[in-house]
Amino acid sequence: MIRLREYYNKEVLPTLKKEFKYKNRMEVPKLEKIVVNMGLGEAIQDIKILDNAVQELSMIVGQRPVVTKAKKSIATFKLRKGMSIGCMVTLRGDRMYEFFDRIVNVALPRIRDFRGIAPKSFDGRGNFSMGVKEQTIFPEVDYDKIDKVRGMNIVIVTSAKTDDEGRQFLRLMGMPFRD
Repeated sequence: MIRLREYYNKEVLPTLKKEFKYKNRMEVPKLEKIVVNMGLGEAIQDIKILDNAVQELSMIVGQRPVVTKAKKSIATFKLRKGMSIGCMVTLRGDRMYEFFDRIVNVALPRIRDFRGIAPKSFDGRGNFSMGVKEQTIFPEVDYDKIDKVRGMNIVIVTSAKTDDEGRQFLRLMGMPFRD
């Protein structure tokens, strides 16, 4: 069993059940999925940028990303409908727990001058979004082989009903929120 899932069952679940006075174990918030998105606007001029980003993202998350296409044309950006402009991955199950464990315990502490994540990025339904400015914080990425520093959006979808429940759940799971 994944280390973080075991920790959730033994420590987090009883604590949240007691704190929010849940009657049933199934009411307690849990991780549902993690979506990692990398938008690549510069891929319009050079398609090789997209190939490199797909390779790096697959190394980081351990799953092959889907290439996203433009939904409509925008003449100002020289963008046509159907052009490849990014890549994304949806993680569930064991890969999701493993990625969450790596991002909390390995990647986030490697950010320069890291003082914690602002706890305000909740959407009103207990889901948390954050941005990472560079992919070099992940140990899987070889620093010598990257051609350009790219950022990514990470959305952590939970089954929490409110932001307070989601915030407390993620705090107990190890997310380093700023106080």
